[in-house]
Amino acid sequence: MNSDSKPETRVTIEKRRNGRWAFVIKRGAVVYPATGQFTSQLQAHAAGQAALRALENKR
Repeated sequence: MNSDSKPETRVTIEKRRNGRWAFVIKRGAVVYPATGQFTSQLQAHAAGQAALRALENKR
């Protein structure tokens, strides 16, 4: 599978109602639900990137 046919993968950061931060991983049409209860946006972003790398290493 070449890089042109791979679906786009993104990590987005969302603020929850309770004021905490979470990350959402979107890969093509698949959306992994919001995960985490982080106190800062930076922590959520770092955890989301780590989770994305772990998913990509499984392949």
